[in-house]
Amino acid sequence: MTAIDIRPATPADTARIAEVWEGAWRDGHVGHIPDELLVHRRSESFISRSAAMIDRTRVAVVAGTIVGFVTLKVDEIEQLMVDAAARGTGVAPALLSDGARRLLAAGHEQPWLAVVTGNARARHFYEREGWRDAGHLDYQAPVEGGTVTVSCRRYELILAG
Repeated sequence: MTAIDIRPATPADTARIAEVWEGAWRDGHVGHIPDELLVHRRSESFISRSAAMIDRTRVAVVAGTIVGFVTLKVDEIEQLMVDAAARGTGVAPALLSDGARRLLAAGHEQPWLAVVTGNARARHFYEREGWRDAGHLDYQAPVEGGTVTVSCRRYELILAG
């Protein structure tokens, strides 16, 4: 098993976070989102959005390279992205677990996340990791000047008890 170090992101990590985010986002979203959103998701948007969320982000580092990240927003795992080369290595479960633990430790009773309806690979992953599909969600994806509604599924962490 590869050693995975999960640590807080720093401003110096912004470019690599944006690179991982753009590649993983395109893999899981293109073909499943409104064209209007795709128009707004240019490389520059990933850089500016990464910089804006750096204080809410933790990165997974393997052999000195950032291979994934998790970002929290209130009680939500807002982003969980892993570089294609690191998929299947345990990075995604480690980041998901880290994010869920931090949300619970902050007192949030029901951690949740949104998954684009057509992203079957991600939906299967979350279900395998102990999250349940809690139903349809019209997610408001932020874009310059407003939002774009994206059809998603709300996933909630299955809690013991």
